[in-house]
Amino acid sequence: MTKKFFYLGLAALLSGFIASGEVPQQPHEKLTLLRTLKIDTGTITTVQRDDSGTRTVVKLVLNPAKGSNIHVEVWLPDADKWNARFLGLGNGGAAGKINPGGLASASAQGYAAATTDMGTAPNPDSGIGNPEVWKDFGYRATHLMTVVAKQIVHAHYGREPEYSYFSGGSTGGQQALQEAQRYPEDYDGIAAAVPAHCRTPLHAYFLWNEQILKQCPFTKEQDAIVIAAANEVMASREVPVAAGKFVSDPGCTPQDIEAVIALARRKDTTLTDDHAAALRKLFNGPRHAVTGERIFNGIPLGSSIDAAHGHLYLFKWVFGADKKMEAINFGADMDTYTAKLAPYLNAENPDLSAFEKRGGKLIMTLGTADSVVPYHASVDYYERVIGHFGSVEKARSFFHFYIVPGLAHGGGPGINQPPNLLEAVRAWREQGIVPHSLLGRHATENGKGKVEWEMPLYPYPSRTSWNAATSRYEETAGPRGLGPPVGIE
Repeated sequence: MTKKFFYLGLAALLSGFIASGEVPQQPHEKLTLLRTLKIDTGTITTVQRDDSGTRTVVKLVLNPAKGSNIHVEVWLPDADKWNARFLGLGNGGAAGKINPGGLASASAQGYAAATTDMGTAPNPDSGIGNPEVWKDFGYRATHLMTVVAKQIVHAHYGREPEYSYFSGGSTGGQQALQEAQRYPEDYDGIAAAVPAHCRTPLHAYFLWNEQILKQCPFTKEQDAIVIAAANEVMASREVPVAAGKFVSDPGCTPQDIEAVIALARRKDTTLTDDHAAALRKLFNGPRHAVTGERIFNGIPLGSSIDAAHGHLYLFKWVFGADKKMEAINFGADMDTYTAKLAPYLNAENPDLSAFEKRGGKLIMTLGTADSVVPYHASVDYYERVIGHFGSVEKARSFFHFYIVPGLAHGGGPGINQPPNLLEAVRAWREQGIVPHSLLGRHATENGKGKVEWEMPLYPYPSRTSWNAATSRYEETAGPRGLGPPVGIE
């Protein structure tokens, strides 16, 4: 090819791009565009190519109100690697920092991904006496992250994402449900794993356990004995792979609790009458000191006592850094705490009509061995969603809830390889593939080795049973409710 024909061809190519409004930009031009992008209530602080040379990282700070300081990062794979999807990622615990690992993984899979520190940097004490931080942590930071990230995506790629998804666990699950309830237009599909959505009652449960365990501590050995006793007492109701190893059916009675305490004491004579009294309180959960109303349920049988306390920063937010945790009562103090924080932090609205009408799909999971975010509040919430929509079938048409046998907060003796919820949500939303069952796996080496067994998981209120005659798992009707509702007001 001669130079003349080469330049004529290049000119024709460029004129075609110009005519269609699709002039290709060089990487440095895209960086300049992003650096000069104006965003509401905030400032872009950094725009750079990352070390892989395949994506652009944008960092920004949002200040929607005095006392609010929200950090956000958006990771953008190059246009030829973008899957045309936006993914919002949740945080964990009290947040206050950004996890680059999650962003790196998501962008490597082709997502334009974003996350936020939820406005609690540099540590949870930023929320002491600061309602703007309460609002950010509750819902505002996640929504504003979503809005500005989509603006950046449009500026970078020249078009909107075809679909937008949110995925988070624990605090990230709180973020997920807040989005579905408050901002149904933000996302097409949402994966909410072990969601800490019933936030103020959950932390009241942490405080209740903290106060009890200060008075009557348990050693790690005693904790293990109590867990083993629960597994043994509940074994007759289990499928074969679970019997004596973990509790997959979380429903229990006061008689079950007494049986667990009695068996634990037979197994370990160091468990005293005081330990027995403490266990009754721990398994039954906090109640209001004046009204007797249940605030939250107790530690699930078969889960760790040791993991079920701490996380008391919310009480500092309300009562100050110097307040002694043992001095907080479950009467007037609890009323004050709840009144101040619940409107911001609790994601408890069962009316998901707007999310459902726009075609949104939602999957939520909880583990039966999770004492950090127990299953009770999510069962209660899903029951109220069923009530709002009038039937299990209607709720299931867009929202599935799976109780995962033996799963603790981040692992457990049961299923330690939970299903990929994001993939299931995407298939449901984009292809109409309803996730009638999800496959859970248990593997050796803490979930990273050989798969020992698999179990289908069916959406609540169904449960997984074992047919000994056919040696197969089956879906059966499960109990509804699994306990009294928690106090959310």
